[in-house]
Amino acid sequence: MNVSTENKQNWSKGRLKGQNRLRLVVFGFVVCFAVISGRLVELSLVRGLMGDHKARVTREARLPRPDIVDRNGMLLAADIKVHSLFANPRKIIDVDEAVELLTAVLPDLDVKKLYKQLGNRKRAFVWIKREMSPSKRAEVHNQGIPGVGFRKETLRIYPNGRLAAHVLGYVDVDSKGIAGVEKYLDDQGALYTASLADPLKRAALPAHLSVDGRVQHAMADEIAKAVEHFKAKAGSGVVMNIHTGEIIAMVSLPDYNPNEPKSAQQSEAINRITTGVYELGSVIKGVTFAMAFEAGTMNMDSRFDARRPLRIGRATIHDFHAQKRIMSVEDVFLHSSNIGTARMALAVGLEGHQAFLRKAGFFDRMVTELPEGAAPILPKRWGKLTTVTAAFGHGFAIQPLQGVAATAALLNGGKLIPPTFLKRGRDAADGLAVRLVSAETSEKMKHLFRLNAQKGTARKADKLAAGYRIGGKTGTAEKVIKGRYSKNHRLNSFVGGFPMENPQYVVLVMLDEPQPVKGTYGYATSGWNAVPTAGKVIARIAPLLGVLPRAADLDEAKKGKAKAH
Repeated sequence: MNVSTENKQNWSKGRLKGQNRLRLVVFGFVVCFAVISGRLVELSLVRGLMGDHKARVTREARLPRPDIVDRNGMLLAADIKVHSLFANPRKIIDVDEAVELLTAVLPDLDVKKLYKQLGNRKRAFVWIKREMSPSKRAEVHNQGIPGVGFRKETLRIYPNGRLAAHVLGYVDVDSKGIAGVEKYLDDQGALYTASLADPLKRAALPAHLSVDGRVQHAMADEIAKAVEHFKAKAGSGVVMNIHTGEIIAMVSLPDYNPNEPKSAQQSEAINRITTGVYELGSVIKGVTFAMAFEAGTMNMDSRFDARRPLRIGRATIHDFHAQKRIMSVEDVFLHSSNIGTARMALAVGLEGHQAFLRKAGFFDRMVTELPEGAAPILPKRWGKLTTVTAAFGHGFAIQPLQGVAATAALLNGGKLIPPTFLKRGRDAADGLAVRLVSAETSEKMKHLFRLNAQKGTARKADKLAAGYRIGGKTGTAEKVIKGRYSKNHRLNSFVGGFPMENPQYVVLVMLDEPQPVKGTYGYATSGWNAVPTAGKVIARIAPLLGVLPRAADLDEAKKGKAKAH
């Protein structure tokens, strides 16, 4: 019995040990299974989600540049797929043969550079030719050169060539925006923003410009004709919606072809509307008139002594067409009297004058979507003579677009609206607007602008665009040559609006150094070149913008022509 009892005890102990081992093994399997399961969950869920996020970011980062279209949907810029040629020098078997075969198909390649590239065994990748045509790609491919291959890339194209070149800008060989709206899109991160992406097409949505391609073409055509006819160095112009600040057209000639970015590097191809700053001359007089009305130092019944030149220290202010009499407000505007305008500014005072110009934005760099925007050039010291000359647009230089924006404010009821090259609604514009002058002052300025087209220096524009009720102000500014104003070097301009009973658009036309030609009787001032050019521009673009001629005005114009004959 004792032996049997001992055996039973031993058997029980052994059974217990076996059960413990089994439990340990089972526990080990459970732990291992849990670890493996956890790892699988991490890989399948967490890493999967992260992978989806990274893939999404990658897809967004690789979105093609958005198409750029005009306000009516006309395509202005787009991407196309192309192939670029590369080589792996480590896999080139015979450098001489490779160079010979490649230059036979691509004779424009630099032979010395190619030998250096293909002979450098330390490198595994070199570009040989970017953005090849399909036919050239096929020829190189058929050569079967070891170590040579192709990569798909995108090529930015501008199907309308030079149209709106300075607005669009251009990109480099890596499709990076270098100028214009192209650079703006990059700077704003528009290419990588999910809100611009169409998830179904995996493409960036088009960027809608405010520019109207039809109006842009018409203005560019008329300014090009004027530059040629008047033998000018350059010409430029702007059409802007005065209620939204949208730039409907912007021209600066000479321009360039964005399909050929090298042409944009030429000095004469600068954007004169935003990159250049100029003394705009008498077109600034409208701002001075509005300032005097707002300050209460002048009303429509005021009179100004222009019987003799105005002396300020050692300087003497003359009128180009001296009337030598007491002049009304209308007379000063119609005859563009420097003396009368200077007296208006002096009555407001130096501090008041500076404050108004600052409010008009003339003391600050104008910022738009175009990165090419120059800061104004202002006098270091603002004295009495500065106020006198600044009253008629001399002594300080601004972007022409700043002058356009201020003129729009004088005609739209008094609201200064920042210009834009992107589509913008009126409500959005009103939210950005600041009041420059009162509605009452705006009405007075509309009267003076219209009167100047009927009886003053802008008559030729009104005749050439009969029925569209133009109003405007001319400017003939002497340019500074070698530190002095030159009577033989002029920047001529016209700025105005239409239709003047309810202005919708403001137009600027500038001609740089136009010359006297047949029919101008030896004159080269604004009234003989910039003004008629503006009239032709308005006659062409008004129907495109939905502005109809008034029948009564057309009948009156016909009667005038009949009398002339």
